[in-house]
Amino acid sequence: MSALPSYTQNGQTITFAFAQPLQLTIVTPEIIRVFINRGEQGESYAIEGHKIQATDFTIESAGDHYIIRTSALTIHLDSERHLDTFDKDGNALITDYRGERIHLKGVDKVHERLVEAEGHSVTKAPTKSDQGYYEIIKSLAPDEYLYGLGDKTGYLNKRGFAYDNWNVDNPAPQLEILPNIYKSIPVMLGLKNGHPYGIFFDNTYQSHLDMGKESNHYYFYSAVQGNLDYYIIGGTTLKDIVTNYTYLTGRTPLPQKWTLGYQQSRWGYSASQEEVQAIADSLAKYDLPCDAIHFDVDYMDGYRVFTWDKDKYQGNPKKFITKLNQQGLKVIPIIDPGVKQDSDYHIYAEGLKKGYFVKSADGDVYINKVWPGNAAFPDFGRPEVRQWWANNGKFLTDLGVAGIWIDMNEPATFEGPIPDDVVFNDQDTPSTHKKMHNVYGHNMAKATYAGLKEQTGNRPFVITRAAYAGTQKYSTVWTGDNRSMWPHIQMMIPQLCNLGLSGFSFTGTDIGGFASDTTSELLTRWIEGAIFSPLLRNHAALGTRQQEPWAFGEPTLNIYRKYLKLRYRLIPYLYDLFAKETKTGLPIMRPVVLNYDQDPRVRDLNDEYMVGDDILVAPVVQKSQFKRLVYLPAGNWVDFWNGAEYDGNQDIVVDTPLDKLPLFVKQNTILPWGPAVSHISDEPLKAMTFRVFGTQGTYQHYQDNGRDFKYQSGEWNNYTITVDHNKVNVQLTHHGYQPVYQQITVELSDHVVKLTYDNDSSCYRE
Repeated sequence: MSALPSYTQNGQTITFAFAQPLQLTIVTPEIIRVFINRGEQGESYAIEGHKIQATDFTIESAGDHYIIRTSALTIHLDSERHLDTFDKDGNALITDYRGERIHLKGVDKVHERLVEAEGHSVTKAPTKSDQGYYEIIKSLAPDEYLYGLGDKTGYLNKRGFAYDNWNVDNPAPQLEILPNIYKSIPVMLGLKNGHPYGIFFDNTYQSHLDMGKESNHYYFYSAVQGNLDYYIIGGTTLKDIVTNYTYLTGRTPLPQKWTLGYQQSRWGYSASQEEVQAIADSLAKYDLPCDAIHFDVDYMDGYRVFTWDKDKYQGNPKKFITKLNQQGLKVIPIIDPGVKQDSDYHIYAEGLKKGYFVKSADGDVYINKVWPGNAAFPDFGRPEVRQWWANNGKFLTDLGVAGIWIDMNEPATFEGPIPDDVVFNDQDTPSTHKKMHNVYGHNMAKATYAGLKEQTGNRPFVITRAAYAGTQKYSTVWTGDNRSMWPHIQMMIPQLCNLGLSGFSFTGTDIGGFASDTTSELLTRWIEGAIFSPLLRNHAALGTRQQEPWAFGEPTLNIYRKYLKLRYRLIPYLYDLFAKETKTGLPIMRPVVLNYDQDPRVRDLNDEYMVGDDILVAPVVQKSQFKRLVYLPAGNWVDFWNGAEYDGNQDIVVDTPLDKLPLFVKQNTILPWGPAVSHISDEPLKAMTFRVFGTQGTYQHYQDNGRDFKYQSGEWNNYTITVDHNKVNVQLTHHGYQPVYQQITVELSDHVVKLTYDNDSSCYRE
C-alpha cells in the first residue's frame, strides 16, 4: 500500500493530495461532504444558503489510514482513497467496497435485435467507456435496508432494485420495474445492522443507483458526468437522518391551511364554465367537503400558457372564479412550460425578443411539440427568465386563482426527447440540457413560488410533477399519471412514504387513478387509504370513466363522504404536524419504520403507514379483501372506531367491510378534533375540541391565521393541553396571534370537560 497523501486544511475543509484531490468538508457533526472537482462549475440547486456550522473535529494518522472524527461520525481514509464511515460507537455505516464490480451479463448485438424485435427492451446502463462517467461502490451488509430516492416505483425497501435519475414522462403503467419516472431525488437512507445513515448525491446529470441488484455485496452510484459530490449523513435514529438531510436541502414550508382540504379535478372540466359549475353544485348537493377545483389545460386559449379562453367563460373568468370563491371553492389552474410558437402571441413574442428560450446547438430557438403544437421552452436556469415567468403569473393571480399546478416540466415533449446538446443556462453560464434537465421542473417551481408570494402575499400553493432534491422548499408534489389499478393503490403507500423520507412532506397521488377506468370498490379503498395524504386530490384523465364521489351512487358516495368528513375533523392535527415539520423535516405521512427503526418487522412493511407519531393506518389495498392482518408496533393501541385496546408487538386480524379503514391511535394520545365544516375558512375558529385516547397525555397545538407569513414574525399561538385522568389543564403558552379559542372542549373516555378563556387572566377555566 502506498503512503498516505499529504493534506491541507482550510477552516472545516480538508484537502487530500491525491492525483485527483479529495476534499472532506465538516458541515455539521452529523454531515460531511465528500468532493472531487472534475471540472464542473456552478452551485448546488438542492442546497441554498450557508450550511456549515462551527464544528469541533480532529484528524490523525493511524499509519495506513487517516481518522477524521466529529462527535457523531468517524471517517477512515486510506492511501487507495477508500472511505469508510462509522457512527460514534464504531458501527459501520457507509464503507467502500474493496472488490471489483461483477457486471450483470449483457446481451450481444444479435440477441439484442431479436429481443427488441419481440417487443422487449434491453437495459443499457452507462459504462466506464462513456466520457465523463464515474462510479462509487459501497459495501452492503446482509442486514441492510435501503430507502428514499423520492417517488420511484415499487416497494418501500429499495434493496435489490436499480434506478435512474433522469426525469421522464413515461406513458407506460407505473410498475416496480420502471427505473425512473418524473423526479430525481438522489438521497438514500439506510439501516445497516440496525444503524441509520443517509447519503445524498448532489449531481444534476443523469445518474444510476444500483441498490444491490447487480450484487448482494455492494450498491453503487454512477453518473454520466459532473463532479463527485456527495454528503454523508449520520444520526442516532432514522428520524435524525431525515432531520439532518432536510437541514441541508430545506424543509417544506408551512402551507395555507385550506390546501389540506379535499380537491376535485379532471382533465376536461375546464372546457366550459357550465361543467365546472355543475361539479361545484354537485359537491354542495351531496354534502361533500371540498376546498378547490383544478382546471386542466382546456381553460386556455389554444393551450397558450397565461391565457384564458373567455368564450368558454361567458367573457368573464374573473367573475366566475369570484363566484366559486363565494361557494368556498378555490381555483387551481394548470400551467405547462411549453410556449406556443406564434408570433402574434405576446408570451412567445416577448420571450423570443428577450432571448429567454433554450436554443439548439446551432443557435436557433429549440422547438418541439407539446399541447399547443410547436413550442419553445423557457430557460428556467437563468434568474431573469425565472423572474419573467413569475411576473407572467400575475395574469392568473389577478383573476383570483389560489395556486398554480405545473405539469409537463420534466420537460416532456411529443416529438422525441430534447437532445443533450440543446443550450440551457446554469444561472448565467451557458450549459446543456444534459446538465439542466433534472432541475428544469425545480427551477420552474421556484419561479412559480416566487411569483405567487410576491403577487398574493400568501404562502404559495404550487403543485409540480417534476422535481429535484430541494424542490420541497417551493412546491407540493404528486406522483404523476398513475392508473386505476390495484397495484397503484398498493404502490401509493411506499411511494408517498419514500417521498417523505426524501424531504417531501406535502405529497399525494391521484385518488382513483388518473388513467384507465376505476371501479366503485377501487375508488372507495383509495379514498380510505389516501385520506391522510397531505395533498388530497381526485384526478382523472379525459375519456376515462367518471370518478367523482357521486359517480357510482351508493354506498360509494356515503363512504366517500364519511372519510372526507373525517379528514376535515383532523385537519388541525395535520396542520400541527406541518408546523412541527418546518423545524424537524419529519413528514406527515410516514413509513412505520421511521417511528420504529429498531423493529425488524416494520423495515419492509408496505401496506401500513403512520400519521405523525400517533396514528397508525392500515388500508385495504387488495381487491375483495374483507379481513386483513394488521401489525401493531411496540406500545398500546386504541382502535379509533370502537375504543378497543390492544398490546403492541403483535399481529391482529381486523374486519374490513367496504366502509372500514383500520385506524389505531397510540394509547394516551390527545388529538385535536376540528369542527364539521364544508370548507376551511379564513375566519379564526372560536372553539376547538381535543379527544383523549387513554387516560393521560400532553399535546402541543399550533394556531395562526392559516394564510400568510405573519407567523414568521411571531403571530402564532401555542396551546399546551395536559390530561391526567380526570384532571385537565389548558395553557396558552405562546400568544402572538390575537384571536384565541374562546372555548376548548376535552373529550375523555367517560365525560367531557369544557373550558372557557378568561380574558382578564389569559387562562382557561372550567
